[in-house]
Amino acid sequence: MNKTIPNRIHIIGSVGSGKTTLARKLSKKYNIQCYELDNVVWERHTSGDIRRKDEERDKYLDKIINEKKWIIEGAHNHNWVRKSFNKADIIIFLDTPFIKREIRILKRYFRQLLGIESANYKPSFSMLLAMFKWNREFEKESKPNIIKMFQEEKANSIIIKANSEIAKYIN
Repeated sequence: MNKTIPNRIHIIGSVGSGKTTLARKLSKKYNIQCYELDNVVWERHTSGDIRRKDEERDKYLDKIINEKKWIIEGAHNHNWVRKSFNKADIIIFLDTPFIKREIRILKRYFRQLLGIESANYKPSFSMLLAMFKWNREFEKESKPNIIKMFQEEKANSIIIKANSEIAKYIN
């Protein structure tokens, strides 16, 4: 059976769900450019990140989604991101268990502090606490909204709850 590779893939999930890891694996395997939504929102500078103006952010996202092939990953599910959902051939929702995400956030923090893992931000205790907060908020607010969106818009989407399911998808 010949499986068709989607050209436009949107990966969504909470912090620590595995979005970046999956996006990078798919990008490498299928030679498709990968984009982080956080980098669409923020201009990265060594002196500190600067939030893009809404118009600039939207223009940047438009440029990405008008390409023939892309992988976009992020936790954002706000209205400004809807156009990338609508253009995606498939939306992958990584619904990793809450406690697993909490453990991953903690592991990532220590790896970043030790310089084993790079980050787009300065790893700090306040950032660690913010990630735990974002994880809780995602579980309570974003997750139900994403599931509702999938149902209402009949999006071509899959929900992945475990790494073993990810392995099946990319192999």
